[in-house]
Amino acid sequence: MTDFTDEQRSRIIEMAWEDRTPFEAIERLFGLNESAVIKLMRAELKASSFRLWRARVSGRKTKHLKLRNPEIDRAYCPTQYKR
Repeated sequence: MTDFTDEQRSRIIEMAWEDRTPFEAIERLFGLNESAVIKLMRAELKASSFRLWRARVSGRKTKHLKLRNPEIDRAYCPTQYKR
């Protein structure tokens, strides 16, 4: 696995937790496919947090572009980045 800065690892973890951010977006930005993201999450999170995350993203249609509704063309909620 490629070495990432703390900031990059933090962003990957944040993106992996986001419901509407597909694994393909993480791969495009950081070069990590879904299995590599899972390995990173397993290494970086506590065991209980990892289990919660896996339960949350397993089978979630919004985490995979091929399964997602084609009308969804954004990776985040418009109110997510309020100022």
